Amino acid sequence: MAAKKKLKVFSLGGHGEVGKNMTVLEYGDDIIVLDCGVAFPQDEMLGIDLVIPDFTYLQENRAKLRGLFLTHAHEDHIGSVPYFLREVQLPLFGTKLTLGLVGNKLREHGLLNKTQMTPVVQGATVSAGCFKVEFLRVNHSIADAVAFSITTPVGVVIHTGDFKVDFTPIQGEIIDLQRLGELGRKGVKLLLCESTNVLYSGYSLSERTVGSMFRRVFEESPTQRLIVAMFSSHIDRIQQVINSAVQHRRKVLFMGRSMVNAVKTATELGYLTAPTGIIIEVSELKNYTPNQLTIITTGSQGEPMAALSRMAAGDHRQITISPSDKVIISASPIPGNEKLVSRVINDLMEQGADVIYEGLMDVHVSGHAMQEELKLIHALLKPEYFMPVHGEFRHLKHHKDLAISMGMPKENIFITDIGEVLEISTKDAKMNGTVPSGQLLVDGLGVGDVGNVVLRDRKHLSEDGLIIVAAGISMADGYCQVISGPEIISRGFVFVREADDLLAHAKTVVADALYDLEEKRTSDRQYIRNRVKDDLREYIWQSTKRNPMIFPILVEV
Repeated sequence: MAAKKKLKVFSLGGHGEVGKNMTVLEYGDDIIVLDCGVAFPQDEMLGIDLVIPDFTYLQENRAKLRGLFLTHAHEDHIGSVPYFLREVQLPLFGTKLTLGLVGNKLREHGLLNKTQMTPVVQGATVSAGCFKVEFLRVNHSIADAVAFSITTPVGVVIHTGDFKVDFTPIQGEIIDLQRLGELGRKGVKLLLCESTNVLYSGYSLSERTVGSMFRRVFEESPTQRLIVAMFSSHIDRIQQVINSAVQHRRKVLFMGRSMVNAVKTATELGYLTAPTGIIIEVSELKNYTPNQLTIITTGSQGEPMAALSRMAAGDHRQITISPSDKVIISASPIPGNEKLVSRVINDLMEQGADVIYEGLMDVHVSGHAMQEELKLIHALLKPEYFMPVHGEFRHLKHHKDLAISMGMPKENIFITDIGEVLEISTKDAKMNGTVPSGQLLVDGLGVGDVGNVVLRDRKHLSEDGLIIVAAGISMADGYCQVISGPEIISRGFVFVREADDLLAHAKTVVADALYDLEEKRTSDRQYIRNRVKDDLREYIWQSTKRNPMIFPILVEV
């Protein structure tokens, strides 16, 4: 008798880490994917632009793929979509604003006309293989966010996506608590619930509180130019800044490519409105005094190439920071970006600007549920099994403890790492095996061609510098004979003019090694390189206690 199929649930990102959220549900010959995000590179990832999930398993099982479902349009949930669709083709499902912003990315990558995108309204249901995916209305820091109720052959799976309970949202209605309660009464097999703010007690503040703070800032800054930095996807927050600008008779200028694109899309889709004549182009800046202007820009995370960072560094072509500026950074630093944000704040202050950031005023509120909101979701859904998602291990562990405090058996709670598979039947659930997982590093146009070895070399170069040893040799008689050199070139190791003696002696060390090899009639080219490298490394270490990368170039003449 054939064994009954089981539902497989696993993550390719977003478990034990912040960002690159991607969850997979598989049953028999059907697979659906929930979200496809990016993560910011960590400090040691020198030169890396983005971190994306490893799609190997999905590439190997592309025939089973039935759809990619997107909860909302933040980068940690949609940023990897173009890289994923380079490898596989499958339909996209999301709400109107989400697909509009994803469409911008696909257009840049030349994939828009090749991709089937189906807009879905909140409350509607989509069939995908054996799965039925219901789009549930939730509140978040971007409009049109949804959770998913997924009907599977073994029961209902709820994935909350990113959410909060906001009783006074800027757009739309409050989270659909009534429908969540109905689903809970009918029975929920598995809950996957976000854990971002599980460490914080109480409730998250409404997005409208930020609007009140903006109004206060505008009232207290009648003579200053206002520069507001935020995520380009914070459409509701952009609307509140526009509203305050209109009230105080200011013009609004958008800076940063992603900001301009997001605003254009949101306006075309009806999620953002502004009176005629309020929005200006950068070429019109000279026509207005500072107190008539509000600039909304990217760069709230201190990204080096973002508009605010270039303003802070004095590298922006159109905007120069002055003491008449007040800069509001309306975001909290993503873990790992704290140093970048601090550097931008310091640079702005050095140029005389007033800077307001989280901690000084409530210019940012989180879009993620805190403990009491998470408890509400657990109470409404009463799931049989629970898998905390979206967070580092400490977040997942605290979320497990919260569920236990509400009476859930700890054996029914599964904390998983990326790639670990939870199998669920109608009778039980257990961990069973892994799938290929990990991360791919995006460096310019290259995807996955920078690995641990390259990063190690970059780190080595950044810390210790480089010494290049060049010499001309002949192997005409079957063994190494020195024809010219050696010459030594140093980069990032010592200042040459102040280290003449050191480098001269290093040259002697290399020459001695080469002439010794010549006397021994050595013919192994790799051995010759290794001997030069080892002798020079030993001398440099004894002389400086440094360990630069040494690169021998032996040119056969």
